[in-house]
Amino acid sequence: MKEGIHPNYVETKVTCGCGNSFVTRSTKPELKIDICNACHPFFTGKLKYVDTTGRIEKFRNRFSGGYSSVGKGKKQAQ
Repeated sequence: MKEGIHPNYVETKVTCGCGNSFVTRSTKPELKIDICNACHPFFTGKLKYVDTTGRIEKFRNRFSGGYSSVGKGKKQAQ
């Protein structure tokens, strides 16, 4: 391997949004993640919606009044 072209491989503290933290190794000294093995539905067996960007709320707001095309009739030919 060539000298001086590889990044430093250091101990990394990983912190999850649920509060869980653990130490591993990476090229960055600290990582912050949204989901880990302590809170992911696959590992816990509990159903949990993960909505980090507000997509579910945005969908509910958009279609809360129903579909707009349902109440309209078809366009009439002239």
